Amino acid sequence: MSDTEGERPESVDAAADSSAQNASPTAPAAGTDVPASTPAAAQPPVPPRPEAPVAPQSVASPSGAAQPVPPRPPYPAAFPAPTPKGPQQYAGQTPGQAGQSFGPAAQTGPTLPIADSTPAAPAARKKSTAGRTVGLLLAAAIVGGAAGLGGTYAGTSLWGGTTESAASSPSVVTVNDTTNVNAVTGVAAKVVPSVVTISATSTSGAGTGSGVILSDDGYVLTNTHVVTLDGQTSNPTLSVSTSDGKVYSATVVGTDPTYDLAVIKLTDASGLTPIEFADSSNLNVGDNAIAIGAPLGLDNTVTTGIVSALNRSIEIASSAAPDDASEGDSGQGDSNENGQSESPFQFDFGQGQGQTTQSSTTIKISVIQTDAAINPGNSGGALVDDEGKLIGINVAIASSGGTSSGQSGNIGVGFSIPSNIAERVANEIIDSGSATHGLLGATVQDAASMRGATIEGASISEVSPDGAAAAAGLQSGDIVTRVGDVPIGDAIDLTAQVRAAAGGSDITLTYVRDGETRTADVTLGTLQ
Repeated sequence: MSDTEGERPESVDAAADSSAQNASPTAPAAGTDVPASTPAAAQPPVPPRPEAPVAPQSVASPSGAAQPVPPRPPYPAAFPAPTPKGPQQYAGQTPGQAGQSFGPAAQTGPTLPIADSTPAAPAARKKSTAGRTVGLLLAAAIVGGAAGLGGTYAGTSLWGGTTESAASSPSVVTVNDTTNVNAVTGVAAKVVPSVVTISATSTSGAGTGSGVILSDDGYVLTNTHVVTLDGQTSNPTLSVSTSDGKVYSATVVGTDPTYDLAVIKLTDASGLTPIEFADSSNLNVGDNAIAIGAPLGLDNTVTTGIVSALNRSIEIASSAAPDDASEGDSGQGDSNENGQSESPFQFDFGQGQGQTTQSSTTIKISVIQTDAAINPGNSGGALVDDEGKLIGINVAIASSGGTSSGQSGNIGVGFSIPSNIAERVANEIIDSGSATHGLLGATVQDAASMRGATIEGASISEVSPDGAAAAAGLQSGDIVTRVGDVPIGDAIDLTAQVRAAAGGSDITLTYVRDGETRTADVTLGTLQ
């Protein structure tokens, strides 16, 4: 082919001291008045002490005359004297409930609601639950609607209600066992509030996709093919749902069909949670990867996997809107001239309906390959690392059938636009409404397809006289094998890397000429 160069402790219930809770009632000390209603059986028969006679006392008789009261025998020296009445024995309190004169004792964490004002019987001391601290902290931090099930109602009706105050609000991440949460649960709790579900409609169709929040006032990054319905409309009606169940209308700030990225702005939004970007150039194959989005319209869906490959390049149909379809090299689309059947790489768009664009042009983009399950509707959603930082914007999936019709969904091969590319493009769109891309100014083809080929790379077939390649001294026949530190295996790789760079930026090419490896510093042109 050819390509003309032109992205969270439950407190242990503070059990009252067992000696206070279970102490037997004791008789008052010698000399203490005894209420007339006190049964004699309640006082132990003890002989009087000779050395401590007790003076007679009297009480009033019913007729009003004073009646003598026999002296109360003193207690034996070995009998423990009772303690005076304390505050806990007043106001009808049950002995042993110290500190509860005005209601239940204070708790150090979330508790069940108080059913009535009668104090419960003291509970036995519980086993330590310090191991649940992390889980409860996590649960307390989770808010919003149950994933794809209608928010609060689904979260409580389907999964069972709870009277714990920490779970009385809607929850987007369900945690049933707080003693067994894992890293993915924590990442999901952090990232889900930064991912939205986008519904796009037009007279030609409708579909859903995903997006990531860039700012607290409502800038959202997604794919061009989400907001153009795979290139079918330039004037979509957008409705955006956030993880806490709010719905906003939105407008398109700008699209970048060259790397299939777009920015939209939510109307009257505030207090949103922006995504945190990671440096995608520091990724390794095998790193954990977590995809979050709305596959098949099931919002707040979390899937996991690893980074399967880096510096992968794919060629896919352009999703430029009808009024800006002339995207491509030197103002023209990248023609799909390889004579092969349709690309096996398809946009993961909508709800599995297999919508396709009729564009005759293609785009070539550098992507991260992952086996985290990505399905139609994940487009524009987040691919994050195990710290919850964005490493990529989900963009496409591979189809086992090799055609766009009847997409089979996830087969373990999904693609995301690296966060470094996505962040640059998003910032340029927000600043100016569009993004720039590099232009090499040369026609290239796969070196391995040429007769007598001995190495892989992108072979330069023709150099534009006033282009960046010519200015850097590149010639026809040179085989480009590397852009910076990224290996180049074919023409698609070279085009994808050049397009990933901003217009006017500098790159270093490694190339082979007459069997000799050389380098060239190139100041790229700007794709129009």
